[in-house]
Amino acid sequence: MKRKLALDVGDKTIGVAVSDALGITAQGITTVERVGIKKDTGRILELLKEYDCDTVILGLPLKLDGTESPQTEKVREFREKLENKLRSSGMGNIFVDYYDERLTTVMAEKVLIDADVSRSRRKKVIDKQAAVLILQSYLDSNRIL
Repeated sequence: MKRKLALDVGDKTIGVAVSDALGITAQGITTVERVGIKKDTGRILELLKEYDCDTVILGLPLKLDGTESPQTEKVREFREKLENKLRSSGMGNIFVDYYDERLTTVMAEKVLIDADVSRSRRKKVIDKQAAVLILQSYLDSNRIL
């Protein structure tokens, strides 16, 4: 079984998490600083190769009532660019999916506060932690018992 990669796509950074080879647990691996869509998607392709992934899960930031926000549209545009890059790189067989990420950043902040992580350190790892929560929720909801 190949790994899954989850992304928490923001305007300034992209939090990245990867599953273990069995698809049971999620680990945060990095935060990608946004520099431009070509370089951003290129970095994601590097991570997909490095971790031997067959799936990308994008956190979809819906409003609490389930409607879309301006950030939702940005994530949809990111998916389109990523899928184009995957196809043009011969990696079009990698599956890209969304997962509802409502409240993951809030939960990530709570996890970090409970772990007594300083405010300045939280700012640096919050997106990666949100990606972990997105991926873990995705893995848990798709587990076959």
